[in-house]
Amino acid sequence: MDKPVPPLTPLAEAGEAHAGQPIAAKPASPPAVTPPVAAGQTLLPRDAHWRRVHRMTILLLLLWLLTGFCAAFFARELAGLSVFGWPLSFYLAAQGASLVYLGIIVFYAWRMRKLDRAAAQATALEPHA
Repeated sequence: MDKPVPPLTPLAEAGEAHAGQPIAAKPASPPAVTPPVAAGQTLLPRDAHWRRVHRMTILLLLLWLLTGFCAAFFARELAGLSVFGWPLSFYLAAQGASLVYLGIIVFYAWRMRKLDRAAAQATALEPHA
């Protein structure tokens, strides 16, 4: 029942013909490592992308912190104002903060998709060494 297994043959290297197949081109060399950006030079698209992402993330986290902090910290002052018959502090704690958080998530997803697509296009157009 057991058939003998034929011996393994080494795979053809790039540029060698193998069993009637056309000769494959040698793989391209990896891209050269770029030196750090000096004064007066432009940033790489990847560096610019991550700066934008970090700046946006920090701003959205600050908005999140202020929304949660201000609703609790200024609750007594906001209690004098009313929205639809409810004190503004209650409305912010129960509904407003949740809506702001949802808005932050939606904005982050929309903006990240836009930034990632722009970075992918810039990387695709970037010449390789």
